[in-house]
Amino acid sequence: MTPASVGFQCPECIRDGRATVRQPRSTPGLRRAGRRFGAVTIGLIGVNVAMFVATAVSAGIAGANPLDNQFSPLFAQLAQIPILVELGEDWRLLTAAFLHIGLVHLVLNMLALLLFGSELERQLGHWRYLAVYLVSLLGGAVALQLFGEPGRAVAGASAAIYGLLGGLAVLMLSRREDLRGLLTLLAINVVISFLPGVSLLGHLGGLVAGFVATGLIVLARRRTELQVLALMLLVAGLVVVALTVSTVVVLG
Repeated sequence: MTPASVGFQCPECIRDGRATVRQPRSTPGLRRAGRRFGAVTIGLIGVNVAMFVATAVSAGIAGANPLDNQFSPLFAQLAQIPILVELGEDWRLLTAAFLHIGLVHLVLNMLALLLFGSELERQLGHWRYLAVYLVSLLGGAVALQLFGEPGRAVAGASAAIYGLLGGLAVLMLSRREDLRGLLTLLAINVVISFLPGVSLLGHLGGLVAGFVATGLIVLARRRTELQVLALMLLVAGLVVVALTVSTVVVLG
């Protein structure tokens, strides 16, 4: 017999009692991060990091410094170059938003994505947030197609991140919250966008697209089918503009 808090227990009773107690399970780190910051946000960060690693390896194989990943053949095949998009390489409109030029560029954008993306994902939900992100990066790509330098390569998630800021602005407006802090942050980032090597066009295009996409979601409220239709029409319109109007602008 084994002494207990009250009386004694037999060893068999203790074993049977322990067998009925559910043992605590350790949650994997990635799952914990997804619950805290949002599964879509963590997934997007994972894709961006994986693409950086892939371009760094490609640069190393080509004989360049892996940290100078922009010199890799893979980077050259995926970056947005407006004239090549017009010649049929449409995938660049999407893939360029998952490339980064150097480690600092990647880290800064991923920190911004973690900060703003997790908040917007919490408020919009997974698929609506992902839709705003994709529409925003496409909006940045369209702005570059329309007004950017035809032969200049552009890459980065900044357009999509600016779109997230536009989305947060819409949500704050719908709740009549004070926008001064967010507007100050936007103003600082717009000023930074004038620095050499930074794409002001992509940032503004992403900001506007994210604002419009989130606005459509808010206007449709809980009518999911209407939200899906509105976002699909927006995406279709952006794609048509990117692949047709830009050709007229350049050739005209």
